[in-house]
This record gives sequence, structure tokens and C-alpha cells, in this order.
Amino acid sequence: MTEGGSTEGGATTGRAARELLARAEGLLGAARGVLADHGRAVDAVRAALDPLLDALVRDELSAIPASRLKDVTEGRLRIGAVEQAGFTTVGQVHGANRYELRQIPGVGAQTADQALAAAGQIAHAVRDTVTVRIAVESPDDATTALVTALYRLVEAGPDVRRAVDGARGVTERLDPLLAAAAPARGRLRMLFTRRPVRAQALAAVAAARAVMADAAERELPLLFGQVSVDLLRDPDSAVAAWVDFEVRSAEYYSLLAEMSGTGPDRDAAEGFLPSGIADRVRGLRLDDARLRVSLRGYQSFGARFALAQKRVILGDEMGLGKTVQAIAALAHLAARGETHFLVVCPASVLINWTREVRARSTLRALPVHGPERQGAFAEWREAGGVALTTFDALHTLPLAGDCGIRPGMLVVDEAHYVKNPATRRSRAVSGWSQRTERVLFLTGTPMENRVEEFRSLVRQLQPELAPSISTGHGAAGSQAFRRAVAPAYLRRNQQDVLTELPALVQVDEWEEFSAADLLAYREAVGTGQFMRMRRAAYACPATSAKLNRLRELVAEAAGNGLKVVVFSYFREVLETVRQALGEGVFGPLSGRLPAARRQELIDGFTAADGHAVLLSQIQAGGIGLNMQAASVVILCEPQIKPTMEHQAVARAHRMGQIRTVQVHRLLAADSVDQRLLDILARKERLFDAYARRSDVAETTPDAVDVSDGSLARRIVEEEQQRLAAGAKAEADAGSPAPGAGV
Repeated sequence: MTEGGSTEGGATTGRAARELLARAEGLLGAARGVLADHGRAVDAVRAALDPLLDALVRDELSAIPASRLKDVTEGRLRIGAVEQAGFTTVGQVHGANRYELRQIPGVGAQTADQALAAAGQIAHAVRDTVTVRIAVESPDDATTALVTALYRLVEAGPDVRRAVDGARGVTERLDPLLAAAAPARGRLRMLFTRRPVRAQALAAVAAARAVMADAAERELPLLFGQVSVDLLRDPDSAVAAWVDFEVRSAEYYSLLAEMSGTGPDRDAAEGFLPSGIADRVRGLRLDDARLRVSLRGYQSFGARFALAQKRVILGDEMGLGKTVQAIAALAHLAARGETHFLVVCPASVLINWTREVRARSTLRALPVHGPERQGAFAEWREAGGVALTTFDALHTLPLAGDCGIRPGMLVVDEAHYVKNPATRRSRAVSGWSQRTERVLFLTGTPMENRVEEFRSLVRQLQPELAPSISTGHGAAGSQAFRRAVAPAYLRRNQQDVLTELPALVQVDEWEEFSAADLLAYREAVGTGQFMRMRRAAYACPATSAKLNRLRELVAEAAGNGLKVVVFSYFREVLETVRQALGEGVFGPLSGRLPAARRQELIDGFTAADGHAVLLSQIQAGGIGLNMQAASVVILCEPQIKPTMEHQAVARAHRMGQIRTVQVHRLLAADSVDQRLLDILARKERLFDAYARRSDVAETTPDAVDVSDGSLARRIVEEEQQRLAAGAKAEADAGSPAPGAGV
């Protein structure tokens, strides 16, 4: 006998059982609450979405001649009398009823029914193809209702899916268990219960205890409570919902595509893979327990492709989120017990990878770079996580076999860096890939244009496939190429998978100062020259970290045939960029140029076939000029005035733009850039929430910006103090200056 009850078969009855079952009922109630709250949020979206879809379907049907109804019935329907009565479009027939059609001379019950059924089939097919486009420029009541309804689900974030899945699982398991365990709530009741029922009750109590333990381990009670609160949270106002949509439009459109059942063509979203491979990838369920981001359908498929095929190249066009797909694959493996992962990338994106891993997942990110890389590597070897290192640092680290670690996955970003197997960096990567079961190469350049390069990469991943790849496959076109190399390659293009109104994708490209950059920056800080501090990252072009990243972004855009606009506040910086990029660059545009000349440059840039680059001072390019031919925008430095960046980006991201616009803001860590963003963050949020929709703000944008002079003084003083403190710490420790090492 135990306190409060007896034990039989390892399960407790009496008070302990009552307490356990009461907690189980509480968890079941919370799970049902999550499902109900989610259901109401989904219903609210559907209630706002359906009228918009109905209107789009009506518009489409009104343009389809009624004669097309015969096609649906394979010519059996006689539509002449219906057309003569004024029903000339499918929309008019679909909007009619059986009684109306039967009043038409010569139209019997069978003809009326056939016509309505055929119109219904066409309407259903049209509904599968229409896409709701949310017009920020001209919001109305209907779209505002939709954005507000979507806000709840977007604001609740990626935890919603995990909470709903967990709630369904808890409900399915606990519902029958609580019913079966009812006799175990009291000892007296158990005494008068038949032995089979008593045994069933005790087994149900034990099973309920296991469900509760599993839920506690997965922190489901806390998750259910938080998600329910999030799903009931309305935006502060319709304006706040619209502002959130502008900031996170991709998430809204992803959810909208899921809710409406529309989206990219499945073959395109799956990279035109053969059915056998696609079926295997679809059959893999992605474990997103350690993710902090909602994946779009094609992104989930990309992560599962990497997991199912194990050694592959993910070659999605830039802007489709290759990094987050790789992180999703790592998070899946971590949720299944893997502990160590290795990411190799150019030094220019190391900081971005570190930030993305930490922001998009619960995985531990550990940079293995610089003078302390051996110590960081040893820490990773002992504690696990995602080690992030550079091509140039990798060869200085022990190999997988030598250090006793086999990563759950090796990710190689910008994989074209290792296309030449004879180089040191390629040998270093190969040393790890040969000892790692799962390897994921990432590249944004289309491989069908670089068949020999592709064959070289495949040899490192699936050597048995390389001999079968010929230049003829590339010449046959992108889809033919992708099918031929499907076991090792997945690529999707923006136009294939981003079917909504083009999104604005903003990426902060964080760089570390090179030694020369840092010296120029320290000199500028020492003399208190704020503007010199802002452009110090370009003072030494040969070693400039920002300039190097800019070249990489432009090269990737060139590989994809995309046009690029580069903005800077400084003519001197634009001249440096022009020299770095070489011939064929348009501009720079500046305030000194006559308006007609500026328009000539933009017209030439727009008319250029394929890739082109336009340079512009942000003050000149941000006002009165349209640059929607560009789908990549590079900001050389953050601006003091948020309005200046918004207006410049709006030159490309506006009506007439047919592609997702990618905005890359080049930033130097631990510098004036960091201080500027920290100070402006709150100011910009206020600007987004109130000023952007204010007529006054449109005419006097300076009203919402901080004072240039006061901001400059504050940043200069803070940087002087920070560098002085850092110099003292280095002197005391005898450590090398920042930026030294590989």
C-alpha cells in the first residue's frame, strides 16, 4: 500500500491516480483549447479570403466564352440557345440557376443541368489557379480584413504548427485513456470493478503517465499556453497589421498560399525531379521541433531532399532561402539525436551564418575562425553544436577521422569555391566530406551553364553519377538538365515558386573589418570624423571586406541574369565600387547630373539584356526615379535617415516589379554601423507604424528622422570610448588586434 492508494501492476490508484488524471485532464483541456483557438484563427482567415477568391473567380469566368462549356462535355452540350438568350460567358452561366436556364426556349432540364455542371467544373479549375494579391498601395476593407486575420497566425510564429501537431497527438492519446482510467480514480470503485476492466484502467493510468512525461519533456504545457495567447492577440490597429505585412510579407504570402490551396506548380516547387525521387522526398517527415521559423512548401521540400538523398547540391536561385533550408536539415538531424555539424563558407558570410543559425533554430552556433579557432574547435568537439568555419581556416583544423568526430551533416556554402579539386581549400573540404555521410553543397549559380564545374562537384558527392553527366544535358535546357542529374541536384527559380506579388527580402550582410579596414576606422574614430568612420570600410579596396562581399553578390546576380542597383551616400565609395566591378557599369547617378541625363542612364540600364549594374548616390536615386528593372539592391552602408533607405528601395520595389526584390545592406560588425542601427531601431519602428502612412511624412520626411549632428556626436563619443577600452584590454592581455588571423 502506498500513501493515498494501492499499487497493482505498477500503476497507482486512489489519490495519486486522481491527481495524475486531473493533470492529464488539464493538459487535454489545454490541447483542445489550442485546437479550438487555431480553428477560429483559420476560420477567420477563410472568412476573409473566400470573398476575395470568389471575386477573382468571377472576373476570370467573365472573360471565358460560354462556348468553352462544350469542351468540358466533349461536345455533347448544345449551348446555342443559352448563348442566344444572352448567357455569353461562363461566368453568366455559373451565376444563373436551374430555373433561369429552363425558362430559355429550347433548353430542357438535362441541358440546364449539364451547363451548370460544366460551368461549375470550370469555376473549380479557375479557383485552383487564381492568387490573391495584397495591394499595399491601395488597401481596402476586404484586404484589410484578410491581413488582420492573417496577422494572428503570422504573429504566433512557427510554434503554431508544433503546438497544433502536439495538441492533436495529446488529444488522440489522452481522450481514450482518460475514459478507460476512470475506475482508477477511487479504491472503492476499483474493488467493485470486474478484473478485466480493472486491469484496463491500471494500464490506462500507466499510459497516461507516460503521455504526461512525454509532454513535459517536450514542454507542451508551456507551448500550449503561449500559443493560445498568441492566437487570441489582435493587432493594435489595422495600420499595425499592414506595417507588419510590409515587414514580413513573405510569411503572410506563404500562409496565404497554404490556406487558399494555391501556390507554385508542384513539379516546379520540386525542381522537376523524377517521380521516384520526389516520392521518396515527400515521404520523409521533417522534424521541426528545433526550428524557430516557418518554412515555405518548397523550402521544406529542399531540406527533405538534402536529408533523403544525403549527398547533394542545393542550387536554388538567390533569394529563395538556401541557408534556412540547410538549417532546417540540421535541426531535423539534431531533433533525431545528432550532436555535431560543420558549416564551411567564405569569410564574408561567416557572421551571417552565425546569426541565422541562432535566430532560425535552437542549435548552438560556434564560430571556428581567427586566432582562437583551435580552442573553439576543441570546444565544439567536446560540446557539439554547429561549427562555422571558413575555407581558408578549414585546412588548419584536424580532419574528421583525426579528431574522432563525424558530423551529422557537412554544409558547404558557395560550393563553387571548391570546383577545382587541386586547390588547398578543395582538398580540405574533401577530407571532411569523405568521412561524413550527409553533405550539402549550396550554390546560387545555375549549374546547367557550368556542366564541367558541376561534374567536379558531383565527383565529391556521388562519384558514380559524374561519368553520366555530359555537356549535352546542359544544352538541352534547364529542365532536361535537372532531370538528368536529379539524384544529386535540386534547383528552383523565383518565377517558379514565388507566385505571389513580389516580396521584399531584406538581408543584413555583416562583415568583419580586415586589418587595413580596422586601421582606417581607428584613425577616423581618433580624429572624431563621423563621415570618415562611415566610409572607412572602403578605404583600402584591395582588402575591403565589404567590397569583397559586394563583388560576390554582384557575381551571383550575374550568374542568374539579375539586374543590380548599388546605393551609397558617398560618391567616393561609388567610385571605388565602379573600379572594383570594372567595365559595363552604369552611373554613378548623382545630384550633380541633370535629370535628363539621370533618366538616360536608367533607361540604358533597363534596356540592357540580362545582368547589369547601376550605381547611384542614395540621395539622387531615391527620389523621382523608377528602377524596377532591378531585383537586387545593395546598400553600401546604413543611412542616418530611415526615410532615405525606404525611398531608395522603393525605386525598385514598386508596381511593375515582377520579381522578388532582394535588399542587401552591407554592415561592419563592432563599428559605426552597429551603433547607428542600435540607435535608429526604435526610431524606425515608430516611423513604420505612424509616419509612412502620414501625408505630412511624405512631404516632410525629415520630421521623423533624428538630428544628424546629435547622432554623429553620440556615435563618435561611444566609439572613442569603446576602442579606448578595447585597446587597454588588449594591452593588459597581450592579445593580437581584432581582425588578425585566418
